[in-house]
Formats: sequence, C-alpha cells, structure tokens
Amino acid sequence: MPLPRPPRAVIFDMDGLLFDTEVLYRDAFFAAARGLGRDMPEPLFHSLIGLPGDSSRRLLLDHYGEDFDVDRLWDASAAHFHDIARGQEFLKAGVREVLELLDQLGIPRAIATSSRHEDVAFNLGRHGLEGRFHAVAARGDYPRGKPHPDPFLVAAGWLGVDPADCLALEDSHNGVRSAAAAGMMTVMVPDLLAPNPEMDALCARIVNDLHAAADLIRLSLGRA
Repeated sequence: MPLPRPPRAVIFDMDGLLFDTEVLYRDAFFAAARGLGRDMPEPLFHSLIGLPGDSSRRLLLDHYGEDFDVDRLWDASAAHFHDIARGQEFLKAGVREVLELLDQLGIPRAIATSSRHEDVAFNLGRHGLEGRFHAVAARGDYPRGKPHPDPFLVAAGWLGVDPADCLALEDSHNGVRSAAAAGMMTVMVPDLLAPNPEMDALCARIVNDLHAAADLIRLSLGRA
C-alpha cells in the first residue's frame, strides 16, 4: 500500500538508518565501560538509542550513580568508535538507491539526528555522500531532542516543506516518536530495536530495509 500522501520531501535519521553505526557504537560503549571498570548492560545501551546528550547523561547517572564520569565514558567510546570504524565502510543497504531515486524525482531531503555535525560530516565523508542532503539538523540546531518533534520540524522548515508532506525514515523508537509528533508520514526501518505495538500505531508503514523504502516512495508517486 502507498503512503497516505505523495511525499514532497524525505527526512532521514542517521545512525542505524543511513549508517550501520549503532552496532559500532554499542561495541565502543561496551569497551569504554569496561575500561572504566564498569559493565554496560545491553538494555541500558538500547535505552540510549535516539536520545540527545542531556537525556543520555541522565540515564547513565541514574544507572551508575551521580559521581559517574559520563564525559570520560563518552570520550573513550568516541575513541573506540573511530578505531573500529577506521578503514571500513558502514553504509546501510539501499542508501544509494534511495538517494538516486530522490535525485531523479527532484525531491529534497535532509538529515535529522541527535548526533553532532562533526559526526555527520565524518560519516558522509567516509562514504562519499557530501552534498547529497539539502539540510542537516543535528545536535545544537533545535531546542529539544528526540523524542520531541523539534529535530524533524527544524529539518522540514529548512527544506520549506510542510511536515505533513514529509516522509520521515527512522530506525529507533525515540526517533519514530519524534517524527510522528512532528506530524510526518513516518516509516520505521528497524535496526537494533524491533517494532512493538506503539511503533505499529505511530508508523504509516514498517519496512525491512531502505530498498523497500525506495519501493514505497515509487508506489506512492505512481512510479512503481
């Protein structure tokens, strides 16, 4: 089935959606926690997915205690991530197909992410995707992060497209909540987190990968 409306813009999450980074971040966080003499349970890491920095900090302090050095954990995990990611590609399947389709259709696109602009630039540059997005709403560009709607609303505003006419592609529960709260046609492409009844209710569709998302765009625009 097609989307409720033909999309006039597409807004992408980044980690876990465009790039297979959530697994890399997980391994980096686990290694960093071990280096600090702590264990990081996988459910704790899952609870951090899609959250902005201040919310993630609160969860970590609640788990480890108020005296825990969150910044040291983040710095160590960033170093581990770059060590793991160096020399390898981690582009998700279907990304280039979707971008080429949007080029053909003349549909603008943006990224709405909880990550920093530096991380976006690193990931795009690593895979030769510089200049393929018309806007990037990253940490610091909006007052409230996901699951609030602000990242997606800012991205839609920069594209000049009504949020109701935007297709939002997300992999995380908090990201889906954010995009749905922004009033967008939300499609979940699951990564580490499986869909649940809440996601079923919030999403226009749930698809297996970005190849299927491209097919959905074609169908919704009568190009199937």
